[in-house]
Amino acid sequence: MIRVDLRSDTVSHPSPEMRKAMAEAEVGDDVYGDDPTVNRLQDLAAEKLGMEAGLFVTSGTQGNLVSMLTHCQRGDAVALGEMSHIYNAEAGGTSVLGGIAMRILPNEKSGVISAEAIRTAGAPGDYHKSPVKVLAIENTQNGAGGTAITPEQTAVMVGAANELGLKVHVDGARIFNSAVAQNIPASELARGVDSLTFCLSKGLACPIGSVVVGSRDFIEEADRWRKMLGAGMRQVGIIAAAGIVALDSMIDRLAEDHANATKLAEGLAEYPDVDIDMESVQTNIVRFAVPAGVGKPFAAAMYEEGVYMNAADSALRLVPHYGIDSEDIDFTLLAVKKAMAVATA
Repeated sequence: MIRVDLRSDTVSHPSPEMRKAMAEAEVGDDVYGDDPTVNRLQDLAAEKLGMEAGLFVTSGTQGNLVSMLTHCQRGDAVALGEMSHIYNAEAGGTSVLGGIAMRILPNEKSGVISAEAIRTAGAPGDYHKSPVKVLAIENTQNGAGGTAITPEQTAVMVGAANELGLKVHVDGARIFNSAVAQNIPASELARGVDSLTFCLSKGLACPIGSVVVGSRDFIEEADRWRKMLGAGMRQVGIIAAAGIVALDSMIDRLAEDHANATKLAEGLAEYPDVDIDMESVQTNIVRFAVPAGVGKPFAAAMYEEGVYMNAADSALRLVPHYGIDSEDIDFTLLAVKKAMAVATA
C-alpha cells in the first residue's frame, strides 16, 4: 500500500476549503467572459504578479504554448535554456503547433542563462537562422533542482533580452515557491517581464489549471490562441474557485514543503551511494543521483516499501507537497534505507 507519493507536487489533492469553494462556486460562461469566479481568479492572479490582466488556462504547458504563440510568428524562434521544461517536457508543442524554432542556450548551475549567451543567440543579421523574438526563462528552475532565481538574476537576463528588443516570458510554474523561499512578493520576480505562466495544480494543490499574466493587449491576443487550441471553457468557475482559495491561503504554506525537502535531502546525503548537491535544494524539489543502473531497482524497492517515486537509471527526483508532513519524510527515509540495501545488493 502506498503511503507517500513523492512523484511530483502535481499529485497533491485539493484542500477541504477548495472542495467547499468549488461546490458553492458562482458560475457563468467563460467564453462570453461572464463567469464571475474565473474573472476574480484572473484579476487576483494579475494583482499578485504585478500585471494588468490574467487568463485561466488548463495547464502550465498550455500557458507556455499560448504565450509563445502570442509572442511569435511562424518561423520565429524562442531562446531558452537546455534545462527548460518548454524544451524538455512539453512534447515540442511550440515547434509542432506554432512553427516556432527553439534556440537552445546553456543554463548555468543555478539555472540562469548568462547575458552573454542571450546576446549571442538573439543577435540579428543572419538570415540563415530563425529570428529570435522572445527569451523564455524558468523560475523555479526544475532541472537545476528547484532553484529559486532571484530578482537580480532575472533583471540581468531581462536586460540582455531588452537590449535586443526581445520579449521575455517566465515559465513560473512554481513561481510562488521561489517567492516564499526568498521571502519576497512574487511580483518582484515578474518585474520587467512581458508574460508569465504559473501553475495552480502543483504546490498550490488545486486539481486543475494555470494562469497566464501580462498586459491587457497580450492577454486579449492570448485568449484568441487559447480558443484556437480548443480551450475556451464554459462554467469553469467550479475549478477556478479552488485557485482563489489557493492564492488567498496556500502560498505561505509552501514553506512547509521546502522544510520537508531539506529534511529529506539531508537524510539522503548520509548514504554513500547518493550524490546530492545540497545547495540546489532551495524549494520543494530534491534531485539526486545513484550509481548507473541502480535507479530503477531502487524506485521499485521504494514502491514495495510504500513510497511512490518516478524511476530512472540514475538521476532521480522526490517532491514534497501539500498532504506530506514531517512524519511522512521520516517514513520515506526509513524506506530509503531498506530500498538502497535491496538495489545495491
